[in-house]
Amino acid sequence: MDELTTESSALPLSPIKAPPNPELASVKRLLTLLDRTAKSSRTYGATNPVAQTFFQQLFEGLTAHLATYSKLAFLVQRSELYFGGEVVYRSEQESSNESVAFKLYSDGIRELTFLEGLPAKDLSYLLDSLWDSLDPDEENDDDIVTRLWSKNLSTITLVTAEEIAKVSTVGDVFALPVAGTMAASTSSLRDLLDQEQAKARKERELGPEGSSSTSQKASSGGAGRFQSGHIGYDVTEEELAALAKEIETESARDNTTYLLDMLTAILASEKSPAILAKLIDLWGNVIDSLTAQGKWSLLDSVLGLLHATAKIRPDLSESHTVQLAALLDNLARPERMRMIETYLNRTPGASMEGLPPVLLALTPRAVPALCALLATLEATAHQAIVMEALAILAKDQPDHVLRGLSDRRPRYVKNLLTILLKWNNPRFLDSIEKLVRYPDAQVRKEVVRAIGILRPNGNGIKLVSFVNDAEEPVRLAALKLLMSSQYKVPYSTWSPLVSTDSFMDRALSEKRAILLAMRATSGDEVIPHFESLLTERSWTNRKKKEELAMLAAEVLGRLATPAGLATLELGQKKGGNAVRQACSTALAQAQRQQLKQAAS
Repeated sequence: MDELTTESSALPLSPIKAPPNPELASVKRLLTLLDRTAKSSRTYGATNPVAQTFFQQLFEGLTAHLATYSKLAFLVQRSELYFGGEVVYRSEQESSNESVAFKLYSDGIRELTFLEGLPAKDLSYLLDSLWDSLDPDEENDDDIVTRLWSKNLSTITLVTAEEIAKVSTVGDVFALPVAGTMAASTSSLRDLLDQEQAKARKERELGPEGSSSTSQKASSGGAGRFQSGHIGYDVTEEELAALAKEIETESARDNTTYLLDMLTAILASEKSPAILAKLIDLWGNVIDSLTAQGKWSLLDSVLGLLHATAKIRPDLSESHTVQLAALLDNLARPERMRMIETYLNRTPGASMEGLPPVLLALTPRAVPALCALLATLEATAHQAIVMEALAILAKDQPDHVLRGLSDRRPRYVKNLLTILLKWNNPRFLDSIEKLVRYPDAQVRKEVVRAIGILRPNGNGIKLVSFVNDAEEPVRLAALKLLMSSQYKVPYSTWSPLVSTDSFMDRALSEKRAILLAMRATSGDEVIPHFESLLTERSWTNRKKKEELAMLAAEVLGRLATPAGLATLELGQKKGGNAVRQACSTALAQAQRQQLKQAAS
């Protein structure tokens, strides 16, 4: 076929791209908000600020959409929602039993419609009904459809599978074909049902004569399924292919999710005490299996279900309630923690989604088991997740974390220090300061940092003990805090350190830092020592002592107090040539500093 061209040019016309459908885009955004609102409400509770923020965003977006388009109707399938013949929502395979589509579908809803003027309380009631979060003081044993109909909500309408069954005998009325339905001349499934019901009434009014043609039409197809007089639907090849694909998808469904759905249904409905007892024991095996396989999201769903069982089944006997409580209390038993350890250490790149809420579902009695798990995990990301759980569960019972500081595994001790610093409680400082001689230098350096955080000022004697550490980074970290002028240390604590011959062998920068720390923490108490450095004449280690005296002059000049200036003047008179020169330079620097301060 020749290409299309303009009348005035031989250039071919570019194919026109269909403009985006703003209504469809708006519907997709709303369903994303609906999904977030449902998940946050299930996770944190409907009164949580996060859940309320999502709900407000959903209500405002839905109100704006209805103001523009007057209504919003979508078809419901097991794991999808359809609008205008397109999928606008699809649940994840493993969490289909928690999705909005599944909840609506499982309660028999096949179309849900919102109308303009929808108030916030009606939308809130719909979501609470959907996730069984209504007021526990009210009687809420009915299904979602019954609850909504009992409220007679004028701005929310439903089409149920039962209604469809009354006007159709074709195939499975509980699995609607969606292809082309919303593209029909009618705007919703409700309109289609109204038309079918009107036709049925008209046929009943016409009597046997009027229905004869319909019977002939049904029998002409060679099948007797239309003998009831109801009008059937022609199924095209495309629709048959779509149905076949849907069946294939259903057949390929994850077996684990399918089995969990079955067990959930049994737990919710079984009346036999013996079977319920066996089922609760079986849930323990399910927890073990999901833990060993690292299926954290499914495990989180199972734990949430078991925690809610008492509400779902208020008719449980006392023995069943005790059995269920024992199951939940034993979540952190050692063999289960070893399952988690084995899976995480063997699968360092595995997804951690769902693991944090699983760990937080444990009770504070699980703290020893979590500490043991933290000590054996190899990957930093896995350790961080367990540390987050410990920071919450052990906050009011920190004894096991504090006892763990004596462990000889440096990585584990550093992680425990991180947890203690997150709590930021000075009462833990005594236990932390006991690590002053811990074998690992990185741990000792972390202890210095912890002291600076938990005791930012006051007594600095513990920090002075780190100045003799074997590793320079640890010594410098302690000196940095001591030079901040926030700590007090008597000169008697410094004296044994600076009086030894080994002090002379330290690096020049480190000796300067020590003298600055002494002056900052002991004040004028160190003046006699500084004076002896400036005026002493020695024939042994003369060069090193002269170097130390010059550093002392520099320190006194930087901290220009009256006593320090007087000591510099004395050194200018009685010191050696190099010392006198250093004292003169320090006095000049102090004078410039004083003039600058006076000018400012």
